[in-house]
Amino acid sequence: MPSRYDNRFAGVNNLKKYKPLFEKRGIRFLRQFKSPNMHTPTDRELATLNVQQHTWAIGDRYWKLAATYYHDPTLWWVIAWFNQKPTESHVKLGQVIGIPLPYDRIIPILMREG
Repeated sequence: MPSRYDNRFAGVNNLKKYKPLFEKRGIRFLRQFKSPNMHTPTDRELATLNVQQHTWAIGDRYWKLAATYYHDPTLWWVIAWFNQKPTESHVKLGQVIGIPLPYDRIIPILMREG
């Protein structure tokens, strides 16, 4: 199953200023992922997708929609990014959002280089 952490640089944070925190946690460093550069699909790319319309209702969560449409709740970020709504609080009741299908076609589009 693809992950949003695929093909991302992971750096090591072992800065001296964090040494007391590391000692408190019993670790020597933290592994941190670089923020990805994700892209909005072009009109040509959108034409290759089936976008399922969903009207936001009470109790909706991105992870629930990802579980329903992708059979994997960890792909919630695909729906959030596609709609340019980073959290559920950015979606209003009754608002229509798009769920791009199939997920294995949208992920390479979002994560493409350049």
